Amino acid sequence: MTPERLGLLWGVTVFAGASARLLAALTGLPGVVLLLLSGLLIGRSGLGLVEPLDLGQGLGTVVGLLVSLVLFDGGLNLRLPGDTIKATVLRISVVRLVLSLGGALLAAHWLAGLNWSVAAVYSAIVLATGPTVVTPLIQQIRLAPPLGDVLEAEGLVLEPVGAVLALLLLELLLGNLHGWRELAYGLLARLGGGVMIGLTFGWLLSEGLRRLPPDPSVGLPLQITLGMLFLMFGACEWLLPESGLPASVAAGVVVGRRPATHAAQLDEVIRELARLAITMLFPLLAADVSWAELSPLGWGGVSCVLVLMLVVRPVAVSLATVGQPLDWRQKLFMGWLAPRGIVTAAVASLFAIRLEQAGVLGAGRLQGLVFLTILMTVGLQGLTAQPLAKVLGLVAPAAEDGLSASASEAAEQSLSITAEPGQ
Repeated sequence: MTPERLGLLWGVTVFAGASARLLAALTGLPGVVLLLLSGLLIGRSGLGLVEPLDLGQGLGTVVGLLVSLVLFDGGLNLRLPGDTIKATVLRISVVRLVLSLGGALLAAHWLAGLNWSVAAVYSAIVLATGPTVVTPLIQQIRLAPPLGDVLEAEGLVLEPVGAVLALLLLELLLGNLHGWRELAYGLLARLGGGVMIGLTFGWLLSEGLRRLPPDPSVGLPLQITLGMLFLMFGACEWLLPESGLPASVAAGVVVGRRPATHAAQLDEVIRELARLAITMLFPLLAADVSWAELSPLGWGGVSCVLVLMLVVRPVAVSLATVGQPLDWRQKLFMGWLAPRGIVTAAVASLFAIRLEQAGVLGAGRLQGLVFLTILMTVGLQGLTAQPLAKVLGLVAPAAEDGLSASASEAAEQSLSITAEPGQ
């Protein structure tokens, strides 16, 4: 690929993503939906201006580094008040891990026609709700706490687990792993090793930031943070493939909770960089969708995704939240909102290539079914999430009333400061 063509690819991709963001700001439509549509427009299903596979092996590297930034930002801003909410997230993650894997496996085999081995890989790939999709939706809806925190935490926990498990199932399918014992050991080693490396790098980074001289500019702390983050991710992928994802989350959690680490300064800049990463990645990976891969799935593929959305997810959430401090409205919203995101798309694209090279039947159907899952979950849930949250009364009052109400409330609060200084 010529440098000129490569520059055009990135130029078209970033411009399409930025245009989608602008349109979302002007119309109020969900940004993730418009980002997805922009990728379809410029990619193989539309104008054919962008072909992600032209990046070759660099595609996985670019996607990995940018995803690590998004997950680090998620860990940096993750706030789970109280042990009860933390226990809720853990329980939801464990129950969903079991039920969603089993439900997706059966649906992919019986409804979409994938063989058992490829269906198992699919079930792991689509396990997690993507933080790259959930977080922008939550920010746009402005959900009343703690529901937004729980949804974000669920994605941050299960995203690395799903990616690592999918890789190991792929290796098992290709014959590089022998038996479930090696798979279980590999899963624990990558997740545990990634978390330990992330905690170590996070502590080193926080200690380094603490020792920086006071500076109103965020430039040097930002450069150090990105340097350490990308070094950590590269080291993880070199030592234990796919362990960079849990490491990124763990490092973000440590830095976000250490005192005097410039976290307040870094927070907004890192968040904007994460948004930029999403703006670049979503159109790029959506451009890889081909209608030729989706059409053979037919109604079987659509039925498979609908079963995941309307049966598997609600049942898993209902069982996981029994006795938990969430009311029926919050449970209903959680049972509906489960869009898949960038990591899901990236893993599907890279795995399909490896399966095709190995001559495994069903590689194209696997990628098509994964992207159909992304299209349906992001499209249907992205468009309906905000109206549903408003109907259920789950939107923060300031968000419901709009800018004028927010300004009025702020004025009232400022007038009452003298009379009620404790508020």
